[in-house]
Amino acid sequence: MPHSLQPLHTFALSSQCQNFVEITDSAQLKSQCFKVPFCLLGEGSNTIFLNDYAGTVIKMATQGITITERSHDFLVSVAAGENWHQLVTYLLEQGIAGFENLALIPGTVGAAPVQNIGAYGVEIAQFIEAVDYFDIDSGSFKSLTNQQCHFAYRESVFKHALKNKAVITQVHFKLSKIWQPVLSYGPLQQLKNPTPQQVCAQVIQTRNSKLPNPYKLANAGSFFKNPIITNSELAQLITTYPEVPHYPHGAGHHKVAAGWLIEQAGLKGYKIADIEVHQQQALVLVNHGNSTGDDLINMIAHIQDIVLTRYNISLEHEVRLIDQHNECHISLEQSV
Repeated sequence: MPHSLQPLHTFALSSQCQNFVEITDSAQLKSQCFKVPFCLLGEGSNTIFLNDYAGTVIKMATQGITITERSHDFLVSVAAGENWHQLVTYLLEQGIAGFENLALIPGTVGAAPVQNIGAYGVEIAQFIEAVDYFDIDSGSFKSLTNQQCHFAYRESVFKHALKNKAVITQVHFKLSKIWQPVLSYGPLQQLKNPTPQQVCAQVIQTRNSKLPNPYKLANAGSFFKNPIITNSELAQLITTYPEVPHYPHGAGHHKVAAGWLIEQAGLKGYKIADIEVHQQQALVLVNHGNSTGDDLINMIAHIQDIVLTRYNISLEHEVRLIDQHNECHISLEQSV
């Protein structure tokens, strides 16, 4: 029977699905019908339903955290439905550090490996030892090593070869007993010999100052990926925009701050219907209430067009967009 999706994704567009299933025990997956279309969902903080979904939404709500002390590290095994930020704070209370740069990222633990969540110079991939999942085709539970997950910037095998074929059930993290703070980004640079708790507090303060609370003002967090460009492209960009924030990304490439590109293009506060480029953080789109999926698509296309015209850089949306049957991607080719 139809079920409202508006409270199940933080961007809160008005929409509904044909069927809704909540998984509280991974064993339920064995009897779950995965008839297409279906959509896997955590807390809906990185997913937007553009319109009514003609299928089944399967929400992972499993719970459980197991900590195993080893000689040099802690093995932390966590069920997919656990809240990510609550895991970060819980581990700090247990004296286990490493995740503090990733504090306050919304969503579930099961969603974290899918797009290799990251912030302030840290990506989750560097802590993952293995990911357990339910293989839909075989109806059995399997596991992947870190290497088999094919992690990259906001990427993993779960977005590609295993897309719609795997349901993540548990993630196994290894956190070293020897803690090294990562202070290379933004306001973290001002910290001197901080404790993990101080790093966490600074990250929370910074995120709260920049990012609107999705439960008070509907949004899906950082909307666009920071584009990766070649060093020669960066050199050309700097000739016109010497102040553009950029960070090394492997050999021969740099990552450029998408929020800065959007802000400097004068798009802060730009509105289409009730969708707005956030006044404090241009990387965030907010939904004030009376908007549709088409309004959002038009906003994405407008931002992509302005950024491409001004900087010759193509922006990709980081947020997962779901239309009536499938995940979809908005690009200038589609929008013209």
